[in-house]
Order: sequence, then structure tokens, then C-alpha cells
Amino acid sequence: MRPYELPLAATASLIRERRLSPVELVDSVLERIERIEPHLEAYVMVAAEQARHAAHEAEREISQGEYRGPLHGVPVGLKDLIDVAGMPTTASSRVRTDHRATADSTVAARLRSAGAVLVGKTHTHEFAYGLTTPQTGNAWDRDRVAGGSSGGSAVAVAAGEATFSLGTDTGGSIRVPSALNGVVGLKPTYGLVPRHGITALSWSLDHVGPITRTVEDAALVLNALTGHDPRDPASLDTPAIDHRPKTDPDLSGVRVGVPSHYYFEHVDPEVAAAVHHAIAGMEELGARLVEVEIPMTRYVQATQWGLMVPEATAYHERTLRTVPELYQADVRILLEAGELVSAGDHLRAQRARTLMRDAWNHLLEEVDMVAAPTVPMTAVPATQESVTWPDGTTESVSDAYVRLSAPANITGLPALSVPVGHDTAGMPIGMQLIGRPLDERTLLRAGHAYERTRPARALAPVG
Repeated sequence: MRPYELPLAATASLIRERRLSPVELVDSVLERIERIEPHLEAYVMVAAEQARHAAHEAEREISQGEYRGPLHGVPVGLKDLIDVAGMPTTASSRVRTDHRATADSTVAARLRSAGAVLVGKTHTHEFAYGLTTPQTGNAWDRDRVAGGSSGGSAVAVAAGEATFSLGTDTGGSIRVPSALNGVVGLKPTYGLVPRHGITALSWSLDHVGPITRTVEDAALVLNALTGHDPRDPASLDTPAIDHRPKTDPDLSGVRVGVPSHYYFEHVDPEVAAAVHHAIAGMEELGARLVEVEIPMTRYVQATQWGLMVPEATAYHERTLRTVPELYQADVRILLEAGELVSAGDHLRAQRARTLMRDAWNHLLEEVDMVAAPTVPMTAVPATQESVTWPDGTTESVSDAYVRLSAPANITGLPALSVPVGHDTAGMPIGMQLIGRPLDERTLLRAGHAYERTRPARALAPVG
């Protein structure tokens, strides 16, 4: 197996034991990028020379006994909303052509402290305001959508262009592209990972988290990211814990809620079948399945849009008035629409969020997590704009992709997307596990236990 193919946990073990050099690993990833990046366009920019310099420095430190932990010397891609000192943060937009960050974001600083090697900044749907990332091709089929808004981050990991990456998630933007590209995506509890130095889409909905090849890898990255930062008003001051899951795949005592509606309505039959099969696999590991009713589903879309749209427009108010022509049409229309949302509408959305959060917390007293599809369908062709379900209902592709992921953003609950197979066209399918606030450890335990019963996943067949 070539170094770029290795998951994070295996890579870390080899580096720690001095059987793999960070230089060898980074060179392997950069060569992979050079070969396949023209086909996928996952990256806004690649910092090859800086990455090589950092890899040599990591190798020197490790040779002197200064090993910093499992991220030391490991290549990472950062969604280009995340500030890195001295680098542009373009948000994949012409609006940010002249931008250059003066300081590291909190997460970039923590990854730097952990010894991770930044190989580049990955594409996002412009300012994270979309679910497709149109400039990037899906790692499994370049003519299909990558998913968004962290499409570049998910594609980079799925294709071997980074060992792990970070994305942001406002309505599903970590989990959606992770599911569509066959990798693991974790949206932590709201406030668990600080967002200081990250370009906002919606202050009250934004999260940042890892995209990895395995659940164990996600836990390793999460360990490096958590911790209070007063510069983010939403940052939680919680005790540090080790999120790494146990190696034992036993799920005895874990109660898994299986939705009786909503999460399996207007869902492709192949997706539903794969997720039900995965849930049955968790039951075989000892989990107890409990049928649950998802609360307040009729209000999900209105609440998500009532919160996100006016907050996004407020963030972009100055540039929307001065340089509107620099935005892509789809994003500009959404930002302009936000000016029509009244204060009353925004307040009603906040009230609905409070009620929805309370209802979900009550539900999660009866079960430890809810298991459901991450998205209702696999990656569609890049030219497809809508989907029509068997009952005649039609919805836009973006509305379809956000529908099942938005509840976890509205409520702030942690949610993990895990690959559970492929459809007949060979496109990946993801299962979503949604848990209690600050109980990422249980989600990671369940995802890891399921994962250990399956064959090791290969990279997307690119190049």
C-alpha cells in the first residue's frame, strides 16, 4: 500500500515507530495531487514547498524524540474558509481575490501545534452557501456532484490527496460531501470546536469538524481540535476527554433509534436498503433497536432557512452592496433574498429552534442515538437540478441533500456520517448517527464498531 493510501491511524503508528518518514508521506500525497488534481479540482491552492519544509521539520523533531502525537507529520487539507497565517482565504469566491490571512484560525493553530502538515486549501461552494461545490468533481465519478459545501475537503480525502481534512457544516456541509464521496464526516456538538478565524455563513448554525477515511481517524482529529476559545462566543468550556473508540466492536446496551418517518421518506430505495442493512448490523453487535418518531419535522426547512438566510445576508451586507457582480448568481440571489426576511421571521425561527432542541433532547432520553440516511440519494450528475420522487413530489437537489442533515444543525447535536456501501452505479451511500450533546464518544464507538465488521475501504478509483 502506497503512503497516500493509508488512513490516519495507520500512518501515525508507522511514523511513531519510525517505519514511515513524514517526508515520504508528504511527497506521496503531493505526487498524488499532481497526478489527479486536474481531473477533480479539489484544491483552491496547493502549498507544496511549505508542505515539504514542514515534513522535513517534522522528521527532524521525531528523530530527536520530540513526537507530538498522531497528527505529527500527517498531511491535511483545510477548507478555504479557514484562516492560515500568510495564506489567502478565498472562500472559492472572486469577492476574496485580494484577501490574505494575518493569523491562524484556532483550528489551524491547533493542527500546527499537533504537527500536522498543511498541503493546501480545498474548494468550497462559494462562501459555503450551497450543497454541490460545482467546481469540484466527485471522487468516484467526476461528472457527478462532489456535495457541499465542503466538497473539496471530502474529495481530497476520498481520492488520497490528503490523509484528513477539515470542513464546516451549517446545514450538512461536512456530512453531505462525506456521504457522497464514501468517507467519514463528523459534525461535533455546536460550540465544541472553536470557529475563531473561520469565515462565517450563519453564526448560530456553523460548525467545524473532521473529514477522514475511518471513524477512528475522526476521533484522533477531534482530540486535537477541542478546547475552549473565548474568541468564539459560542465556544464551550468543557473538560478534555479522549474520543478514541474502543477496539471491541461490542454495542451491548446501546439503544439505537430507528425513525418511523421523515428520514426514510422521499429516499432512494437503494439508500434506504443499505442504511437498514447497516442498522441491522449494529443490532447484531448488541445494539437494541427502538422505533422513534422524529419531532417537529414539518418545521425543519422553514427553521433552517429562517435562521441561515438572514444571518448570511447580514455577514455579506457590505460586499453585497458594493461588489454584487463578483458573487456567483446562485449565491447572490440567496443573499439578496435574505434582505426580505423580517426580524419577526428570524425570531420565530429562533423560537422554533428552541422547541426543536428541547424535543430532540427529550427523544434522546429514550435512545442513545438516531440512525438514518445521511442524504436521500447518492451523488447526482452535475447538470441535474432537481429530483422527482415516485409520489410526484419534486425538490431541488440542494433541498434534497440538506433535508436529512439540517435537524442536527438546528439543534446543535453531534452527527457522524459513516459509509455503508454503494448503489448499483457504484456511488457511495452514507449512514448518519445523531447523538446527545457532547456525546461524540458514543457516536464514534458505534460507528467504529460497525466499521470494524466491514472490509477495509479503498480509495476512490481515480487515475
